[in-house]
Amino acid sequence: MYNLEPVRTKDIPYLDVLSEAFTNPLRLLLGWSLAGAPASLMPLSLVLSYWMIGCYFMGLKRYAELRHLRAVMELARYRRVFAFYSEPGLLVSTMFYASAAMLCLGVFIVRYRLELILAFPLVATVMALYLLLAFERDSRVQAPEELYREPKLLIAVALCAATMTFLLFVDIPALATLLPPAPLPGMR
Repeated sequence: MYNLEPVRTKDIPYLDVLSEAFTNPLRLLLGWSLAGAPASLMPLSLVLSYWMIGCYFMGLKRYAELRHLRAVMELARYRRVFAFYSEPGLLVSTMFYASAAMLCLGVFIVRYRLELILAFPLVATVMALYLLLAFERDSRVQAPEELYREPKLLIAVALCAATMTFLLFVDIPALATLLPPAPLPGMR
């Protein structure tokens, strides 16, 4: 649908980001099934989180492109959606994607693996560094294949991935004691 007529979601503001980032949960489901787990067991909260984090990265890519291309060429010639986008609109949508991604990740963590909550500062660091890159002139966010040239981001991603992998396999019983599930006062 991204490139196919008559829909071409790549030409519809915000739907271009949502549809292009939809490949993230598809890759996640593929990896999940390759690992031998039935797709029906994939937690929806994880799928939605992965989709929204993809939207976050893609939204910032559009933002960086908008900032750069405004000075270089007529935006709508490069990509039709730029006739509709604005910097504030893209940043607001990116904030929505980030919030939705972290909410869904939090639901996943609380339901399935509480230890992962310890990785939240690293996840937030990766997201903050990526946002910072989007503000740079000729940002590598415009060409994600060039992100390997950003050592701070690479270190943060590697540290985050290593920490999350470690926390997937190490039980920390004290977390359940410190963060027990409990109803709000006055609620059942």
